[in-house]
Amino acid sequence: MLASTLLVTGGALLLAVPIGIAVAAYLSDVAHWRVREVLKPVVEILAAIPSVVIGFLGIVLVGPLLAKTFHTGNGLNALNGSILLAVMALPTIISISEDSLNAVPKAYNEASLALGASRWQTLVRVKLPAGLSGIIAAVMLGMGRAIGETMTVLMATGNARAFPHGLLSSVRTMTAGIAIELGEVPYYTTHYYALFAIGLVLFVITFAVNLVADVVLHKYQEREQ
Repeated sequence: MLASTLLVTGGALLLAVPIGIAVAAYLSDVAHWRVREVLKPVVEILAAIPSVVIGFLGIVLVGPLLAKTFHTGNGLNALNGSILLAVMALPTIISISEDSLNAVPKAYNEASLALGASRWQTLVRVKLPAGLSGIIAAVMLGMGRAIGETMTVLMATGNARAFPHGLLSSVRTMTAGIAIELGEVPYYTTHYYALFAIGLVLFVITFAVNLVADVVLHKYQEREQ
């Protein structure tokens, strides 16, 4: 379950981080104000969709598409879960990254353009590095959302309690294992305490992610000063 959780979360971040940062950069520096006024509410609405609805869409839409594309028996696998978790993490990454880019002083942008840099060069070499601390925070929050999600992965990943051999394997994450088994396990048995141990591992992973993020942010801020 630990390997499955890391696999699904890693796959979700590989999809969500590039797309999220790209959309944030587009909204902050490229999009026309009318386009921005349309896209921002869409992103916010995406964040409000319940996880059970995302999981249902994974079963009826994404799963059959993956099964047809990769010729698997069904599409309930780690890749399905990664795609759905990426969709759920995108609003957090986009919103916070955009706020970070918008918080970069305008003097940086104006100075870069005055020195002859293009808008693309200014965005990539000036604004993104200047807003890196906020972007890192956005990625970490998106990662926390992916690790802690339960209902979506419970519905869309197949729940096979076996070691995963790739993104096309059916997997059971730690959150799904707790949700499935806790309601039926006898109290004060080894199985009962094992489920609490899984919860403790989840807590340790989340704490470690936040600790690493805090260390990285402090080092970046010290380097900037």
